[in-house]
Parts: sequence; C-alpha cells; structure tokens
Amino acid sequence: MTPVEVDDRIALVVETSGSTDAPKRVALSADALVASADATHDALGGTGQWLLALPGHYIAGAQVLVRGLVASTPTLTVPGERFDPSAFAATSAQLLPHVPHYTSLVPTQLARLLDAAERDPFIAAALTSFDAVLVGGQALAPAIAERAAAAGVRIVRTYGSSETAGGCVYDGTPIGDTRLRFDDGRIELASSSLADGYLGDPARTAEAFRSDRDGTRWYVTGDLGELAADGRLRVRGRADDVMVSGGVKVVLGEVERVVRAVAGFADAVVVAAPDPEWGERAAVAIAGDAGDEASALQALRTATDAAGLAPAARPVRLVVVDRLPMLASGKPDRRAIAALAAASAG
Repeated sequence: MTPVEVDDRIALVVETSGSTDAPKRVALSADALVASADATHDALGGTGQWLLALPGHYIAGAQVLVRGLVASTPTLTVPGERFDPSAFAATSAQLLPHVPHYTSLVPTQLARLLDAAERDPFIAAALTSFDAVLVGGQALAPAIAERAAAAGVRIVRTYGSSETAGGCVYDGTPIGDTRLRFDDGRIELASSSLADGYLGDPARTAEAFRSDRDGTRWYVTGDLGELAADGRLRVRGRADDVMVSGGVKVVLGEVERVVRAVAGFADAVVVAAPDPEWGERAAVAIAGDAGDEASALQALRTATDAAGLAPAARPVRLVVVDRLPMLASGKPDRRAIAALAAASAG
C-alpha cells in the first residue's frame, strides 16, 4: 500500500472489508471516534469495561479500544489468532468486578459461543455475565438471536460501518445524535461520528458524503432499508446486491433473511447465479450437510413464498461446501461464494 500523508485531525484510517466492493480507506477524526463511543455508552446506560474479541484493525474492534479509553478502564483482549470460546470465557473471568461488562461480536462468533455454552457451563456463565453483547458486521440470523435470548444473553443488534465510526443504530433505533432518512430506499445517515471521507479518493468521498443547504452532512450508505411498523430501521439488503430475475428485481438480503430462518440454514449465504432462462436466480450456499437437496430446496421455496417474496426470489440451487469462504473481518466473502455458485451452474 502506498503511504499517504493525513491531516492532523485524522486519528485513525480503517480499510473497509471489501465484501461487495473494492476496499476503501476511511479517514476518521478523534472527534468522530469519541462521539461514537459516547453515544454507545449513553445507549447502554453508562461506561464499563470492554473485552476485545475482534481484530483491532477493523472499526468494530478499534471502537472497543476507543470506548475503553473513553471509559478509563483497561480493555482486555481475547488471545489467539483464531477465535476460541474457551479463551473468550477465560479472559472474561478477568474483568473487573462491580462495573458493567461489554463486548462486541460478529454473528459467527456468537454462534460458536452458543454452541460451546451448551457443552461447557463455564463458557455459558461467561457469555451471560455481560451487561451487553453488541452484535454487528452482518445480519444476525433469527435462529441465533432466539438461541441467545433463550440462553439469557443480552444482545444488542448494531448497524453502522467504518464511515459512521461503527454502529450508530442499536436495535433499529439511532443512538447519540444520529439521524436517518431514505432516498429511493437507500439508507442515509447524519451524525457527529461520520468519517471525514476516503483517504486519497476525493471522487468516492464526494459520492458518499453529501451536505444539505443547511450544512448537515449525510453519508449515503450502500444499503436499502425502511422503517418498520414500530418505527425501527429494517435493513433490506445491499443496494448493489440486487439481482434481476425474469425482469423482476430481487433484493438478495431479503431472501437471505428468510432462508436463515429455516432450520439448518442459520449461516447460509444467498447469492445470484446465472440462469439461461431467467438471467439470474437465487442460489443458497451452506457449509456442511444440507441433506436431500430436493427436499431442502422445497423447504426454502415454501419459506420465501410464505414471506410474501416474489416467485423470482425462490432459491433454485444449493451450493454445499466444507467451509464458506470468509473475509478476514469474519464476514462471508460474497464474491467468492458467487463464483462458486456460477461454477456449480456449469
């Protein structure tokens, strides 16, 4: 990577994961980072001690460190290059008594902890000892959320990105001074935690960060969303993750949300696969054994129909692998998965 000089106000530069787009280097000021940390503590009811279980070079991990500095409490780090539930539990036991305990996880980590907790009471006790477990980075499958609730884990679903200095919407509600609006279904966010822009990329900065006449600065996200009946934000999926199947636009994020609610598909990933007749159709990728493919596909089609999705959204192909390709951030590598689906189509 070519070195780039940054302005004195920039405290952190984070490279985005590039799960669906080319990576970008997001420049964040100290003011934005602290504003995000303060908003988090206000939303959670006060400062506390944080456990770092995510890579520190991604925004979710970096913000755990910032929150610890703001709270003036030592942040503990789970050791090891790969996430290990036993190490998580052992490190949790070292947190200070008499202060709230917080951590931040991606859904895959939470699922592994829940699996381990069923076998190990020590891990179960550690997981339920946290006053809040922030879960973000990607959509949380309903089955995992239900398991967490049944186990007594106090999860908080977060939505945000490197451009917003981390999560700025908790459980569907904006935190701090965050505001949201929609432009043709695309989510836009205004907040004092917004990044300055993309390092060395003024064109992308101008496209993603726009100011109103009154000076309010908005970040144009890559996500589609809407307000649910209860007034909370519902993220439908990525704006660039929409396929056209038989002339019908299908938001793959909505298909994936339904698929993940089907038993045995909590970690499934839905991508577009080429189809000679329809142009594109939905393919479901899953790690492990999906059982009888015809029966599994029928169950998935029944679920998408029941959810009110268009017939064009019905999954037509299963891609079963030993392990789903993942990015270093813990998110599914959707481009690699889409390549597998295309190859499976012949």
